[in-house]
Amino acid sequence: MANHNLKNKKGWIELITGCMFAGKTEEFIRRIRNFTYARFNVVIFKPSIDVRYSETQILSHAGATIDAITVSSSQEVADIVRNTKEQIDVVGIDEVQFIDTGIVKVLNDFADRGIIVVANGLDKDFKSDPFQNVDQLLVQAEYVKKLASICRVCGGNANRTQRIVNGKPATKDEPIILVSGNDHYEARCRHCYIKPE
Repeated sequence: MANHNLKNKKGWIELITGCMFAGKTEEFIRRIRNFTYARFNVVIFKPSIDVRYSETQILSHAGATIDAITVSSSQEVADIVRNTKEQIDVVGIDEVQFIDTGIVKVLNDFADRGIIVVANGLDKDFKSDPFQNVDQLLVQAEYVKKLASICRVCGGNANRTQRIVNGKPATKDEPIILVSGNDHYEARCRHCYIKPE
């Protein structure tokens, strides 16, 4: 993240984005731990659809973990924050692309109210089209950190996610959301990525 201006009023959005296997979750956990270390009151959410490794923890592919509240909607996030008795300083939300589109307004409302928001999510789906919520947050966030990976094919700089089905790139009629790990996805560079047809 860029250096924060300490004269800023509190309340902003930090977005961590990129392709799969770029270290987004690792960076998200690191950032949240920094706020926790500084004694900020932090609440962390993860979408209920993402139970790849745990229902109550966020886990990076590299093995870092942090506890989180599982939610199924943006309204649930808003309700939990509103009904928390103590003041919340930081809201973390993992895999923001898997929450309904109402989450963009909810997160902007939090920032407007003086809450620091840290969100992470894929910038593009497997078709290399903008992913919901992340596309909106990219233009609204005060701080954006875009991460890249290493291309599984050539070892170059990867910024795309290739979905693999039966050993071949997925076709365009596959559903947009398929929560999985490296058994269904590969990081690819611009040149090795194959656009689904």
